[in-house]
Amino acid sequence: MKIAALQMHAARGEVEANLARIAGAAREAADHGAKLLIAPELAVTGYGAGEEFPVLASPAEGEVAKRLAAIARDNGLAIVAGFVEKDGDLTYNSALFSDGIGTDAVYRKSHLYGDYERQWFRSETPSSVLVNLGGLKLGMLICYDVEFPENVRRLAQAGADLVVVPTALPKGASGSFIADKMIQVRAFENQVFVAYVNHCGEDGRFTYAGLSRIAAPDGRLLADAPAEGEALLIAEIDPSDFASSRTENTYLADLARQT
Repeated sequence: MKIAALQMHAARGEVEANLARIAGAAREAADHGAKLLIAPELAVTGYGAGEEFPVLASPAEGEVAKRLAAIARDNGLAIVAGFVEKDGDLTYNSALFSDGIGTDAVYRKSHLYGDYERQWFRSETPSSVLVNLGGLKLGMLICYDVEFPENVRRLAQAGADLVVVPTALPKGASGSFIADKMIQVRAFENQVFVAYVNHCGEDGRFTYAGLSRIAAPDGRLLADAPAEGEALLIAEIDPSDFASSRTENTYLADLARQT
């Protein structure tokens, strides 16, 4: 299966502009034969929208979900995109999966990063949200979640083939290390594909690292984006291509033997 990852320069607080950008990327991804498009953390609102989050928040089955489902349906692919989820008086930093034809799932970020996120969002108990897409089992995390190895390991042990990680990684030395080293290690140590999809540029509040990556179970990068500028990454995801890697690196099987 081909997947696409949109490294995106989101417009802060401009939901319509960001949805239009996702729709354009969906058309381009579909033209390349992709069956999944992944957009960054809080791509719908922009990560830096801050004070506007409560106003821009949408329920899990609200208008944002309907718009993303329509984009998915119109282009014959599934979408994962970050949005601000409203649930009663609470707001969550969430990612929505929608295939546009009836399968939706929402993942809420469990590990909030810094005072900025804690000001606006409620953290969720770590959980395994998985969906099946064309025979591929897909698990979701958001940004900082992937930096805790137990989160990826939990999804791998639940049978995930691909872990998608919408992110808002800031520019800097630690951001470069995470993108250039940690993402490939997470893929290798769990024998899964990892799609790490970031913002780029700046939004008046934050400057982002870019450096989106799609890593394979053997630790290789299947696709990567530069530090600057938007990019649409395309990669072929076929777990059977990495059977030899799983035979050589038997981490999950050896863990199972110890339990």
